[in-house]
Amino acid sequence: MPSGEMDKPVIDDNHDGTVSIRYDPKEEGIHELAVKYNGEHVQGSPFKFHVDSISSGYVTAYGPGLTHGVTGEPAIFTISTKGAGAGGLQMAVEGPSKADITYHDNKDGTVSVSYLPTAPGEYKITVRFGDKHIKGSPYFAKITGEGRKRNQISVGSCSEVTLPGVISDQDLRSLNASIQAPSGLEEPCFLKRMPSGNIGISFTPREVGEHTVSVKRLGKHIANSPFKVKVCEREVGDAKKVLVTGDALKEGKTHADNVFSVDTRNAGYGGLSLSIEGPSKAEIQCTDKDDGTLNISYKPTEPGYYIVNLKFADHHVNGSPFTVKVSGEGTNRQREKIQRQREAVPVTEVGSQCKLTFKMPGITSFDLSATVTSPGGVTEDAEIQEIEDGLYAVHFVPKELGVHTVSVKYKQIHIPGSPFQFTVGPLKDTGAHLVKAGGPGLEHGEQGVPCEFNVWTREAGGGTLAISVEGPSKADIEFKDRKDGSCDVSYLVSEPGDYRIGLKFNDRHIPDSPFKVYVSPAMGEAHKLEIAQFPSGPVQADKPAQFMVRKNGAKGDLDAKVVAPSNNEDDCFIQLIDQDQYSVRFYPRENGIHAIHVKFNGVHIPGSPYRIKVGKDDVDPAAVHASGKGLGDVKTGEKTDLIIDTCNAGAGTLAVTVDGPSKVAMDCTEVEEGYKVRYTPLLPGHYYMTIKYNQMHIVGSPFKINCTG
Repeated sequence: MPSGEMDKPVIDDNHDGTVSIRYDPKEEGIHELAVKYNGEHVQGSPFKFHVDSISSGYVTAYGPGLTHGVTGEPAIFTISTKGAGAGGLQMAVEGPSKADITYHDNKDGTVSVSYLPTAPGEYKITVRFGDKHIKGSPYFAKITGEGRKRNQISVGSCSEVTLPGVISDQDLRSLNASIQAPSGLEEPCFLKRMPSGNIGISFTPREVGEHTVSVKRLGKHIANSPFKVKVCEREVGDAKKVLVTGDALKEGKTHADNVFSVDTRNAGYGGLSLSIEGPSKAEIQCTDKDDGTLNISYKPTEPGYYIVNLKFADHHVNGSPFTVKVSGEGTNRQREKIQRQREAVPVTEVGSQCKLTFKMPGITSFDLSATVTSPGGVTEDAEIQEIEDGLYAVHFVPKELGVHTVSVKYKQIHIPGSPFQFTVGPLKDTGAHLVKAGGPGLEHGEQGVPCEFNVWTREAGGGTLAISVEGPSKADIEFKDRKDGSCDVSYLVSEPGDYRIGLKFNDRHIPDSPFKVYVSPAMGEAHKLEIAQFPSGPVQADKPAQFMVRKNGAKGDLDAKVVAPSNNEDDCFIQLIDQDQYSVRFYPRENGIHAIHVKFNGVHIPGSPYRIKVGKDDVDPAAVHASGKGLGDVKTGEKTDLIIDTCNAGAGTLAVTVDGPSKVAMDCTEVEEGYKVRYTPLLPGHYYMTIKYNQMHIVGSPFKINCTG
């Protein structure tokens, strides 16, 4: 209550899955209502509301839209003007997005007001009567994006310029280039070999005037570099000149392709980016028409309001973001969510006993191994102890302060989540990007059987962990806190099909969330099948490998496929060699960790999918380290470098991506320590750099980078 005292409302069970809350206020002013379930706040709690002594002659406002709401859904409240006399009523909504306001006069002295927020955040609602704030105004409403699905695509055009000098494809690999605009803004650009054999550059013009192109080999200018390139006004991308047509940006239908056209022919060079956010993740397709325009279609599966953002050259086109009302039948997907508060764990010190726990049921501890690498680069074996059935702990005593790397392997392959970051001493950074999750329940599941996985929040600090499961049936979610910065999660569903597991920390998705999981029908006779003679160590790429499957009297069809690190799939060759015994032969074509899916009557057999290492045994993402100014605080328009050290990691594939407020052009060159990555952010804000080696995150990835203007 406004006085700071606590009071209890009356809760009535409606016996239909809902409850009613009644409260007789005793004070005027702002009240805060906390609604909890199993000791945890429900979504939107605590709710704030204003209590007034409603007497004739005063204008008052009430309703949920003054305190909370969800993006893409109308936020509603009511204004009472009974007995207030003559005077003009004025309303405004300010916040992270524009919010269209609609009014309806109820002809009883009240007005119903609705506004549509299109982005999460805090909104300020101002209500004035006779040029004066009514009591309680301005109101502040917390708008969340909970339950919203987002999809996006990017297409576009770049300007190509031919430079003097002939070059071979081999020489091209040793060069890197950057372009400096008249304002001084410098960013990497792409080099290519033109049909004439000359060097060509590809870039997106952002300014009019003379640009300077530098082409270097091992840090030194090549002959004739730097080059001068002139950009005229019609080449610079202008979002205001993009024409967008079609009713699909006003209304749409579920389970149908909703098409609109985009014409950028008179808008210069620039990238076109489209994102659609709403109750479902809409499938997006883009096709080029013969006249140089684009047809873009989106296919939502759930009705409701969708927000369509359309940008050209990093700026919204006219009318964007568009609010689209989608009608039609939904898929009747059900969603269940729980929230748990995660406390920051005590700071560990040099010489103290450190512990990292994980759950892996159905394995033997003899096949587990663990190592710890200190900040100074010293690697030592760590002890693994089975605490209880299927729950293991890695124990070590650190000798240094700083970020340690804990590698946990099963049969010489990193377990899901490994390698782990483990900070000794105070945490240098916190947030959702430092939360890890892994386990079979995030890869596959079985109807009617608990699907389990681990979540590690130790490095992220304190905060709220939200776990959601969405799919054909309602999930029963179980949570167990291990009190060491990690927890067990399991969910149980009654229907097979595709499910989405969402993991958020402080309202932000953790890396790789949401996870898409196929829950198969009940195993049935598939539980009878056994694997034999499975390769015990790494196999070689481009050479066949095989193992045996015994049916043990089960009746049905056996099929198998191998999934490479690049996600390419290939069928396995299955041959009957004896009664109830089959040979499964596969032919890996890449190095890295492969997954072999073995199914019986369309259902995974016990232990499937099986993981196997292909290629040399020295490929290890835990041995890759990133350092440099590019991982700290950076500034817009300035080239920033970082070094990725792969010297001790073996031969593998390095992948670097950056997500943030703007697109980031990147340039990667090979150096003695590994690779130098150079990038130039164009807008201020938080960027997240993901660095993977052979499809696996290195320690610390994704890295949070703060960019200022």
